[in-house]
Amino acid sequence: MKDWTSQAHVRWECKYHVVILPKYRRKVFYGKVRRRIGEILRDLCRQKGVGLVEGKAMPDHIHMLVSVPPKYSIAMTIGYLKGKSAVRIHRQVLGTKGTLFGRSFWARGYCVSTVGLDEHQIRQYIKEQEKLEKDQEQMDLDFD
Repeated sequence: MKDWTSQAHVRWECKYHVVILPKYRRKVFYGKVRRRIGEILRDLCRQKGVGLVEGKAMPDHIHMLVSVPPKYSIAMTIGYLKGKSAVRIHRQVLGTKGTLFGRSFWARGYCVSTVGLDEHQIRQYIKEQEKLEKDQEQMDLDFD
């Protein structure tokens, strides 16, 4: 119970492994854009009181291990992160001017799973995701 967080009347540990995709699964997370989007997501998590425990941006998706207080639902949290980050990405990273009506950055859904006692394994998976994908692609090429 050492990792549990306390609030006025509750002790909690609610961690989720979340994967979000850009619209049409475009490969957009490279170089400065990758770093900038990471900063935006970290800042939004900090504003909402959500802990971003681990995160990794792949070329076409993002893995995050987030610690969400029990007063927020995971759906509300991901909706907040995707909505606010899309506006910031368009304005700060892509340099979009004027209204953002009709523009989108993220795909509609997301993948989420709860993290129980295997948090260490999930952290390792997120850290090594890029290496795992390259190994899988190499294996696929070897079988062709």
